[in-house]
Amino acid sequence: MWIDKLADGVVQVQTPIGPRYVMPSFLQRAYFLWMFRHFPILPHAVLSSGQQRLIDRLCSEQRFVSMAYADGLDDAPVIGTVERRSATGSEPLPPRRPPVSEGSRGLAAEVRQRS
Repeated sequence: MWIDKLADGVVQVQTPIGPRYVMPSFLQRAYFLWMFRHFPILPHAVLSSGQQRLIDRLCSEQRFVSMAYADGLDDAPVIGTVERRSATGSEPLPPRRPPVSEGSRGLAAEVRQRS
């Protein structure tokens, strides 16, 4: 199975507008096989800076596989998936609570004070 991925595998990139399939070169496929050896899906943020640049460069070079080829994906094995989501579309985190000082009575006192 890994030989099929090495021969003509594609890398799936999850983007905000949907999945895209990138056709890497032979050496890049070998590198991606090593990169995805333990996990089939990796978030873009956990990749090293060199790996992030490689993914970004492949996406910027428009080396996407055509949709007709992607529909027949049974013929093209997926080496791995990179989740590349933009941070602008995510919801902001809730505000953090202030730290509890040692002089306060704790959570129970705070709850009684609010009610």
